Amino acid sequence: MKIELVTNLKRRATEIIRDLNEKHEPILITEHGKPAAYLIDVQSFQEITKKNELLEGLARGESAIKQGRVVSQKEAKKSMKKWLA
Repeated sequence: MKIELVTNLKRRATEIIRDLNEKHEPILITEHGKPAAYLIDVQSFQEITKKNELLEGLARGESAIKQGRVVSQKEAKKSMKKWLA
């Protein structure tokens, strides 16, 4: 992972962003020697967001199963018929 000082980001923003978009490698931005932020390209951010949404959906499904909130496939098809048609 690439590391950049916040002052470098201020001075070379265009160059850093161009490199980021070409390599798709996150950049750790530091301020006063401490991590301050991560900079990632738009495509990577969208992929991460989509994966998180999927994982959250799976977690909700597992929780529903543990709580016994389940129906048979037949019942599910019947109640979702309007969306499956």
